[in-house]
Amino acid sequence: DSSRKRIIPIATYSNSADKNTRHTLVIFNVGYGSKNTDYSYLAQNLSIHDYFVVVIQHDLATDEALPQTGDIYKLRKPFWGRGVNSIFYVTGQLKQQYPILDYGRIILMGHSNGGDMVMLIAKEYPDFAKVVITLDNRRVPFPRADHPKIFSIRSGDQPADPGVLPSPEEQEKYHIKIVKVNTIHNDMGGMGTEAQKAEI
Repeated sequence: DSSRKRIIPIATYSNSADKNTRHTLVIFNVGYGSKNTDYSYLAQNLSIHDYFVVVIQHDLATDEALPQTGDIYKLRKPFWGRGVNSIFYVTGQLKQQYPILDYGRIILMGHSNGGDMVMLIAKEYPDFAKVVITLDNRRVPFPRADHPKIFSIRSGDQPADPGVLPSPEEQEKYHIKIVKVNTIHNDMGGMGTEAQKAEI
């Protein structure tokens, strides 16, 4: 992104070499410190099912460290905002290179910090994506709204911050789906066992 003088490493996965196929676009956003190839087990599985998958790496070696103490939401929001800008930039580039993709039904996915980025989009730009899927985002509250549709897989070890997850009543009202798994937070990426990957 020359306007921000920022490299955005991505990986793309598609089961079809035909640029004229109207696939649904999945934009996956990796967790903090992860690479754009770390979630290939998920991206490859989705591409087999005819999704066009783009995986974005948000952290670079030259970036300052993600804050770990203090008012986490306030301190990390600029990092999430930078990620949101990268997601929008990548989407704009994809529209030029792959104009046939279905941009009216974008699926946004993200793990951990990447999940917080996509939840921020769901909250502040609700018309950008049709569906938002997170793997254990822990900081940005779910929007209490019918759109976009939200599905979240929750780890077996790390709780979300207070107020992030909707109550059972809110889940029913807004058709939000939450599933708890045994896989721990850090193993949701490429470091998990084959059994853990299968569970996700």
